[in-house]
Amino acid sequence: MSMRNDPLVVFTPSGKRGHFEVGTPILTAARQLGVDLDSVCGGRGICSKCQITPSYGEFSKHGVTVREGALSEWNKVEQRYKDKRGLIDGRRLGCQATVQGDVVIDVPPESQVHKQVVRKRAEARDIILDPSTKLYYVEVAEPDMHDPSGDLERLRDALRDQWELENVAADLHILQSMQPILRKGDWKVTVAVHLGDAENPPRIMNIWPGYYDGTVYGLAVDLGSTTIAAHLCDLQTGEVLASSGVMNPQIRFGEDLMSRVSYSMMNAGGADEMTEAVREGMRALFTQIAAEAQIDKALIVDAVFVCNPVMHHLFLGIDPFELGQAPFALTTNNALRLRADDLDLNIHPSARVYLLPCIAGHVGADAAAVALSEAPDKSDDLVLVVDVGTNAEILLGNKEKVLACSSPTGPAFEGAQISSGQRAAPGAIERVEINPITKDPRFKVIGSDLWSDDPDFSKEVGPSGITGICGSGIIEMVAEMRMNGIVDAPGLIGSPEQTGTERCFLDGRTYSYLVFDGKAEGGPRITVTNRDIREIQMAKAALYSGARLLMDKFGVDKVDRVVLAGAFGAHISSKHAMVLGMIPDAPLDKVTSAGNAAGTGARIALLNTAARAEIEATVGAIHKIETAIEPRFQEHFVNASAIPNSVEPFPILNSIVSLPDATFNTGGGAEDGSGGGRRRRRRA
Repeated sequence: MSMRNDPLVVFTPSGKRGHFEVGTPILTAARQLGVDLDSVCGGRGICSKCQITPSYGEFSKHGVTVREGALSEWNKVEQRYKDKRGLIDGRRLGCQATVQGDVVIDVPPESQVHKQVVRKRAEARDIILDPSTKLYYVEVAEPDMHDPSGDLERLRDALRDQWELENVAADLHILQSMQPILRKGDWKVTVAVHLGDAENPPRIMNIWPGYYDGTVYGLAVDLGSTTIAAHLCDLQTGEVLASSGVMNPQIRFGEDLMSRVSYSMMNAGGADEMTEAVREGMRALFTQIAAEAQIDKALIVDAVFVCNPVMHHLFLGIDPFELGQAPFALTTNNALRLRADDLDLNIHPSARVYLLPCIAGHVGADAAAVALSEAPDKSDDLVLVVDVGTNAEILLGNKEKVLACSSPTGPAFEGAQISSGQRAAPGAIERVEINPITKDPRFKVIGSDLWSDDPDFSKEVGPSGITGICGSGIIEMVAEMRMNGIVDAPGLIGSPEQTGTERCFLDGRTYSYLVFDGKAEGGPRITVTNRDIREIQMAKAALYSGARLLMDKFGVDKVDRVVLAGAFGAHISSKHAMVLGMIPDAPLDKVTSAGNAAGTGARIALLNTAARAEIEATVGAIHKIETAIEPRFQEHFVNASAIPNSVEPFPILNSIVSLPDATFNTGGGAEDGSGGGRRRRRRA
């Protein structure tokens, strides 16, 4: 920057400004002012990342008038690029256009290094792109008999002199391939450098001869008890190129976490078996996602994992023995920075692997990722975030403080342990309405927009196109049964006489409700049994009790808003969730879904390396509540077993729906068909 009578350069949208000598390239001016203008080639007119748009005319806001000729003439480097690639009219290359007079320069979003990656939800914060690995084009000094030094040393010198990257390291596989690449590129190469972190120096990940026009990739992985989900992201644009999921192969050792911990306790080498199983599943997933995006897995140079503590230990090859008993001690609750070859992952061998920190013995990095995605610590109003899964993670907080706990809901919400239950897949019933007069259900299945009473439904779906009920369907089903007097508050399905429908039939010692009978046409017979109701009651009571316990600790009786997270949260109807008593009473428009917030948190940590330090600090400030040692948890659990709750009043819910108050247990067994009026259950 120089004298006042030199031309003034103003950059938008940042508003940064300074005086520069005539002939200064715009890229140089941007660098000196700290303006966010991208470049991979270092101003050599090769990469075109530094595109800018000059604005002409009078700008009273900036106190400047920009005249024609404020920038140097269009040149042949720009023309060559426009002919080859196309350049939007009015755009210039920042490394070619030089300052000739006062000028206002707009830096378009795609030319910014720290561009925003837009998330689909309106209320979510955008992610600022700041990846771990970036591409640098360098011109390396050729070897010289008079000044002997190694090729790697000269490459490192070039990175230092041309890009101010100090002490760059390289692994053996880089040394094995480097010399022919340098010569093929005539000593001009593009280098992917992982910029290092608190524990590691910057490291060369890949080298390409000449200017490499491609990109490098990262993976954000949510390792759940039931499913492993991954998002493949372009580290230069932040775009998600493919998302894919597989069942966690550890399921064969037990559906819930504790059964897996006990498998490792009961079987010598059990933990190692489970570690190998999950890594095998992970490798299969990475192969699948790379094939889907048609990319080379060796270009995946960074990966972020979120998981609950048991998954965390088993993935790392640590025996989860200590997590199976009080006081539930973690091996480490800090973030881990490892390499792909430490974990046998089939991506770039030196790819960095970042595992988010765990919060406590049963509140894992998945909860930390949800905290990063949903940011309760930045909320003015009191927000309850519930990540619904086999093990529910619950956060409650605002700017003042954040509390967290986990609650063992079990897999019922995912359709497991339910007689007609299944995963969310085509053919699964996902929406339900029961007619209050006839008590007949109508439903929608995944894969069709039609309700089952639509005349075209059987043509489009047919009996074999209905396969079972998924998690969101079972929640709506039980809530609709409660609203229409088919199941009572304590969770008992009534007899045909009590409910007024022949769809309720005696099934052993209790009644079941017939949803759909496709047996005659070769389809399934789908029922809801009293045992299914019990499974849902247990799962939702665990969820509600965890939330209620956090509210006790916070000293509140209500929350301002509720966010349902988890892949499953996106499909839950807030009204039905409240009728069931899964979540505390709240205005329905204040209950929103956040999709897979743990996966989003992993994506933020992948694309914005500064977010990693942020979440490590946030996790340290979260207060952990251990449900196992809280005496009130049990009390809340018992109250929450009723639908919606035997003690809490739910005034907002009651203003929207009126729930029948019949109880079907007449004391003498459910077979006598009598009763149906309001009877108090005898206290033992």
